[in-house]
Amino acid sequence: MRNLLFLFILLVLTAACAPTQVPPPRTADYYLQEGEKSFDSGLYEEAIASWEKVRDSYYSPELNILAETKIAEAHFLAGDYVEAAAAYEDFLKEHPEHERTPQILFQLGMSYYKQILSADRDQTATRNALATFKNLVKRFPKDPNAEEAKVLIDRCVDRLAEHELYVGRFYLRTGHLEAAIKRLEGIFTLYPNYYHRDRAYFYLGQAYLKNGNREQAVTSFNTLFKEFPRSEYIIKAQKILEKTY
Repeated sequence: MRNLLFLFILLVLTAACAPTQVPPPRTADYYLQEGEKSFDSGLYEEAIASWEKVRDSYYSPELNILAETKIAEAHFLAGDYVEAAAAYEDFLKEHPEHERTPQILFQLGMSYYKQILSADRDQTATRNALATFKNLVKRFPKDPNAEEAKVLIDRCVDRLAEHELYVGRFYLRTGHLEAAIKRLEGIFTLYPNYYHRDRAYFYLGQAYLKNGNREQAVTSFNTLFKEFPRSEYIIKAQKILEKTY
């Protein structure tokens, strides 16, 4: 027993006197790879945390740019579009002439596009997406994403027109006829290619009639008949005119 006790004490003393081994510092490559593993597994928050360490702790322009783009992409794929937009905006501010600017612009536009609300709600995201896609097409017309950006521009324009139509109808229902006319007339000036212009002509004609502008109402309804002969609003407009005259 004495021998066993002696050996135990000796082992404890030896362990206590042994130098403490400090693990080697983790490199940027380590955190990049850890981020990739998390990203591939769909663990976007963990991926972002790893890449933020690269961005904030290692002063290399190449590594920082790589980390910044990966962080923005992870936010986007996680559905955190506000954070993604902020990350892409920061990248463009920090690297305005970078070779990836066209791609970043498209992703920024998509980050705003994913935030677009229904026509009866605030359209700030729609306007941001529209401005970003227009910027991309103007600056980089031959970029592979330019054609898709043009399609998305049309969709943004239609949503803004739908919003104006919604507001115009609201004013019409609540008896604010001058405000309704102003909004509805603005659709044809601001969004002349709006797909559902027949609806705008119909409600504008109603607003004119209720406001006592019969000639303008007839002109609006006649334009509806001429430009949209198959519109569902034609019969409604005809019945309104029959009651009026």
